[in-house]
Amino acid sequence: MRQSIMPVAGIDTGKAFLDLAVIPGGAAFRVGNDPQGWREAIERLQRAGVERVGIEASGGYERGAIVALEQVGLAVVRHQPAQIRLFARMRLQRAKNDRIDAQVIAAFTALVHPQRPPADPRLQALGDHLVYIEQLGEDIARLKTRLEYQHDERLAELIKTDIALLKRRQAVERGMLEAAVRLEAVLSRRLDLLLSVPGIGLPTALVLMIQMPELGSITREQAAALIGLAPFDRDSGQHRGQRHIAGGRARPRKALYAAALPTAFRWNRQLVAFYRRLRANGKAHKQALVACARKLVIFANTVLARNTPWQIQN
Repeated sequence: MRQSIMPVAGIDTGKAFLDLAVIPGGAAFRVGNDPQGWREAIERLQRAGVERVGIEASGGYERGAIVALEQVGLAVVRHQPAQIRLFARMRLQRAKNDRIDAQVIAAFTALVHPQRPPADPRLQALGDHLVYIEQLGEDIARLKTRLEYQHDERLAELIKTDIALLKRRQAVERGMLEAAVRLEAVLSRRLDLLLSVPGIGLPTALVLMIQMPELGSITREQAAALIGLAPFDRDSGQHRGQRHIAGGRARPRKALYAAALPTAFRWNRQLVAFYRRLRANGKAHKQALVACARKLVIFANTVLARNTPWQIQN
């Protein structure tokens, strides 16, 4: 790959500060991670002739800066931490601090040219709400584990009360999230299309719609890879290794995997037959479930691409 000759910037994101580096030229500076700092960064980047900016995903701390940069027409590429880490290792870059990280991000941004549409601001707010609902589910799971080891009846009752409270809150919040989605005609239509697939219930449909906005505009292979359900080869020379899934978006993958079990046993006749065929051919239970989860995301991608509800397969 040939490095871009246009000035490119990299941003290392922290909770309080943004460290920026521009290449070529080597300019480096720090601004606050707040509206005033974003304005200062934009002014300096524009003076330097920068049109593309790379930024590393940092738990949401990068969102405000991304919105500000895109509003003035700068092309923003959000990189995954693993990409930057491996790129630094490839360059034998052992030293690490915020300024160096920004330079590494800038260098990586100059090399890659991913075609990604800007983030939908509607989905960012919905995504925050969805993460809270998922966190409630994680809290419930932790309490259930705690309950298994609790032998004091009084304390066990307290834990059960907490579980019931969190379940009610989760149901209410999920209903509020659906209501917010229904306010947008396009999002509401996408949600209905996903719900038309047997086995994809409201919790899974919300996760796919909000956290997998690319569905419907990518191929089935890309959809499976994006969510981390595509098996990758592990071959070398005469060796033929076992295929494994890897990477991808953890939350959507977890939601699909959870949906795959009841779906492959009851709710989707096509997947029931598919699961049984895989098991009859010697596949392990977990392998068959992963394959069913992969089928589900392909079905979801298909109904969104065609803009038509799922048709029952005879």
